[in-house]
Order: sequence, then structure tokens, then C-alpha cells
Amino acid sequence: MDHAAPQDRVVAGLNAMNAGTLGERMEIEFLEASPERVVARMPVKGNTQPYGLLHGGASVVLAETVGSIGAALHAGQDRIAVGLDINATHHRAARDGYVTGTATALSLGNTLASYDVTITDEDGRRVCTSRITCLIRPKAPGA
Repeated sequence: MDHAAPQDRVVAGLNAMNAGTLGERMEIEFLEASPERVVARMPVKGNTQPYGLLHGGASVVLAETVGSIGAALHAGQDRIAVGLDINATHHRAARDGYVTGTATALSLGNTLASYDVTITDEDGRRVCTSRITCLIRPKAPGA
């Protein structure tokens, strides 16, 4: 019998789904997940640009990952969520440690889900702010 809390099972399942994906390559680790809020962290090391700073594209990958997972959880098992729009503003550099992305639902509709994403360093300072909107649609037959 599985005695793990439902949240623990969801997070473990999401981390297992990372196998073989960009999320695994970037070492994204889910910490919390629900349709309303998704939290994940990612190391700065290995995700830098040539100056040793966190790559802005890495921040966007983290933002899209947490927002898309929130939208997928909102969509449910019979539908999928695909990214439609994302933007990012980079506020400060991160040089080491981990950054944490937190996606908070702005709107959870029948066909669209939008999230505000904040990415912070280990001192709680905002590194990046992003907004992602995902399209929710039925799964393709046989998918």
C-alpha cells in the first residue's frame, strides 16, 4: 500500500517524467505542484552563459516548465496544455546555488491557463519575472 501523501506522489511523478527531457538536462526538480501553484528549482551551475551567470534562456525554460505543468494539471487527464505565449524580464544575475521558480495561476479557464512566474535566488531576491499562457485542448486520438 502506498502511504505517501498525494502531493508527494504528484511531485515524485513529475520528477520521474523529467527523464530524458530538457528538464532533466537542466536538473529541474519539482518541489510542489497543483493547478494553482507549481514550485521547482534548478541549479545555476551547468545553466550559465559564458560569463558564468545564469543564462536568461535557462530562466525561461524554468518558467515555461512550471507554468506548463500547472496548466497540464488544470487540464486533467483527457486534455493537454501547450505553451502559447511566454515573456520574461530579467532583474538580476545569479552566479551560483539554485534558483527557484514559482508559478501562480492568474486565470484557469476551459481553453486557456495563465501563470505569473517568479524566479528567485537562494536569498529570495527576484532574478526573473515571467508570464506564460497555455492553450488547453483535447488529446489527439490514440495519444
